[in-house]
Amino acid sequence: MANSEKLPGAMPDRLPETARAPADFDPPMLAKTLLRATRAGTLGTLDRNTGHPFASLVNVATDLDGAPVILTSRLSTHTANLEADGRASILLAATGKGDPLAHPRLTVLGAFARIEKESADEARVRRRFLARHPKSELYAGFGDFAFWRLGVASAHLNGGFARAADLKAQDVLTDLAGAAELVAAEEGAVAHMNEDHADATLLYATKLLGEEEGPWRISGLDPDGADLTAGDRTARLAFKQRITSGGALRQALVALAQEARSRSPA
Repeated sequence: MANSEKLPGAMPDRLPETARAPADFDPPMLAKTLLRATRAGTLGTLDRNTGHPFASLVNVATDLDGAPVILTSRLSTHTANLEADGRASILLAATGKGDPLAHPRLTVLGAFARIEKESADEARVRRRFLARHPKSELYAGFGDFAFWRLGVASAHLNGGFARAADLKAQDVLTDLAGAAELVAAEEGAVAHMNEDHADATLLYATKLLGEEEGPWRISGLDPDGADLTAGDRTARLAFKQRITSGGALRQALVALAQEARSRSPA
């Protein structure tokens, strides 16, 4: 592949020929988990005055297909940069004890586009973003704030030593083709689960994902899985197979609840 055809963020061709990734390394799955489960990330924009890389911290949510979504003010430097040049990246990193570099992280690259106010896209993105970041509702309606969506071009995953991979957009995003019924049912299904089946969501988090107890809620659903949140904590529950309809979604959620209950002490 010629250099001109390289995706943004691609690794240099410097790995030794003997380098081999571990057999259990699944880059798309790990990348999708980081993309869906990480609440905040480092936004890299191009300074509109000099072209220097400008890094800032932003809250992050995802659209139905997994595209990162941010909420920014026109008063901020990164918004002014995006207005001049939408090209940007977001670094999403897992945290934990020990060396920070031992934990996986994902850099997603592309171009941001502002979502038009009072559009159908804004209503959907606003709902999903505020479900992930409820405190943002205090200022999300201010006139100088707007949602931006990243048109993903590529991604770079570093999962730890010998676990790096360059990924295309289709490797990290969720395919919505043929899933119109699920897309239409998503808002109602999220509300139904949170209002009537909070016990099941708690079991998903604690029994299937190994999370600590808490007020776990579902913040979003898509063909690949469910996004869970409990205060400042987030988690991603992957479905065992791709879901495209409301009926299949109900069956999958019931089956996962039954699996979780089977792991509970008698």
